[in-house]
Amino acid sequence: MKVLPFKIPKPERDAFVFQADYELAFYDKLHQHEEIQFSIILEGEGTLIVGDTVNFYSKNDILILDSHMPHVFKSDVTSCKHSHMLSLFFTKESFGTDFFNLEELQELQPFFKRSKHGFKVTSHKKVLKELFLKLESSSKLERFIILLQTMKIATKANYQSLSSFVYNKKYSDNEGKRMRDVLAFTMNQYTTDITLDAVAEVSNMTKNAFCKYFKKRTNKTYFQFLNELRIENACKLMQTQIDSSISEIAFQSGFNNISNFNRQFKLIKGKSPNTYRKNPSL
Repeated sequence: MKVLPFKIPKPERDAFVFQADYELAFYDKLHQHEEIQFSIILEGEGTLIVGDTVNFYSKNDILILDSHMPHVFKSDVTSCKHSHMLSLFFTKESFGTDFFNLEELQELQPFFKRSKHGFKVTSHKKVLKELFLKLESSSKLERFIILLQTMKIATKANYQSLSSFVYNKKYSDNEGKRMRDVLAFTMNQYTTDITLDAVAEVSNMTKNAFCKYFKKRTNKTYFQFLNELRIENACKLMQTQIDSSISEIAFQSGFNNISNFNRQFKLIKGKSPNTYRKNPSL
């Protein structure tokens, strides 16, 4: 099975797919698929990279990823024994080319607009969870009705975009493998001292060529991306390691200089680490 593009298994006569993933860890390779993915996390937490942006996912998160949107779930197997996700996969043409253009369905158009950069639903989560939990025991007709219901709720709910930039071309197999290898290397090694030489070698490119390649496809430099990954990890540790100092968390997250950590944290989060730790929601 090729990592990019990734094919969602679907019976020939089915218009869309309901999938339940219950594993130690989710599929953790960079991939994209034709279908829009509408998911709820029932168990598990970890890192979610969408397009150019590092996010963290956790239990009860409701996530929507657009068609052909490159993404990767990296489960934190040290925090949870199992990862459990329910997903609906469909395209805008699943029910016919003009189905979602019908006048009766115009109120769903914001769903597709929000999907362009991926989004996380931040309100109405209880009712959405109840609908998702019904899917496993529902008939195919009932699942179709639930899909429309969940889309309607997600259209009107509060939300957060998951990415600011998404490369608008499908990855070729070679490009997909290269980006998959770079992200896998980065997510496994980000707490260490990663050099440009090392990551360029992983990509099988010269340093200069790799820098241009990565910037074109993510709209940011590799080290901007690396610092965001490290800062997001630090944010998670601040909320889970209550007794650890800011300095200890900085070093655990891959920074060997506390001044640089403070500078990068404020640049990315808009506040100091101490301020964030006192009130991460502000």
